[in-house]
Amino acid sequence: MNTGTDFLLPNIIWIDLISPSTEEIEQVEKTFDIELFTPQEREEIESSSKYSESENEIGINLNFLRAENGNYINEPVSFILKNDFLITQRQQEYKTFTDTYQKIRSVRAKNGIDVFLNILEIRIDFDADLIENITEQITKISKGLVKDNDLERELLLQITAFQESTIAIRENIVEKQRILSAILKSKFFPKENYETLRVMIKDIGSLLDHTSFNFERLEFLQNTFLGLVDMEQNRIIKIFTVVTVVFMPPTLIASMYGMNFQFMPELDEIWGYPFAILLMIISSVLTLLFFKRKKWL
Repeated sequence: MNTGTDFLLPNIIWIDLISPSTEEIEQVEKTFDIELFTPQEREEIESSSKYSESENEIGINLNFLRAENGNYINEPVSFILKNDFLITQRQQEYKTFTDTYQKIRSVRAKNGIDVFLNILEIRIDFDADLIENITEQITKISKGLVKDNDLERELLLQITAFQESTIAIRENIVEKQRILSAILKSKFFPKENYETLRVMIKDIGSLLDHTSFNFERLEFLQNTFLGLVDMEQNRIIKIFTVVTVVFMPPTLIASMYGMNFQFMPELDEIWGYPFAILLMIISSVLTLLFFKRKKWL
């Protein structure tokens, strides 16, 4: 921007700064008589840093979710509303802003407030799409857990990853809810926008309910998975226990005939060895029949 663009100032309603240089920041601050957020201010988590208001200016810091390697990362996006124009400051490209460009071309925005509300509306729709996508993935996991008998560690890791994603989305939506509640109390916004704000707050409430439902489903799936793993482990332990008990009587018999006593009648008989083998088999069969009668097998 240079002084040759000063005649455009009355018609400007939105300035979008993407990774601005120091010179660009200084030029915007000088031209519009404002003070942009510093990187430290944009990353602050205190409520006072998320929303500030003066007589003719509102400053807002929101976190936008960005997917990276299957995880969601928060990236700060700053908004400054002053008089009738909006200044946005960000480091990344977001589809939300591309969609906003297209929307305000077809539906003419009157001022920066309209642009800001359009960005929020599109972003809330984006959050809804994220939640819907996670819901579909949870449904697939749920069906796979019922049909698949092979319980793998990867399944538990997927459930944990979706829990973390759901928490990140919920925190991001709660942040928008707080900002909208503060805006609704503000005198800076015209009353004609209040109905739009209330609708967005209602939509956010629905999204929060949906994230709570998803988190409960994930917790249920996690408990189900761990329960099935415990059952499988118990089944394996039960098999080993039965096998151990079944072989205890034959082991006892073999131990008896392995003792080095001089007078053991069966040792001198032809039928002694077959008799010992038969005795071992009978003891094992009787043990198995006892387990089945007790319904332990």
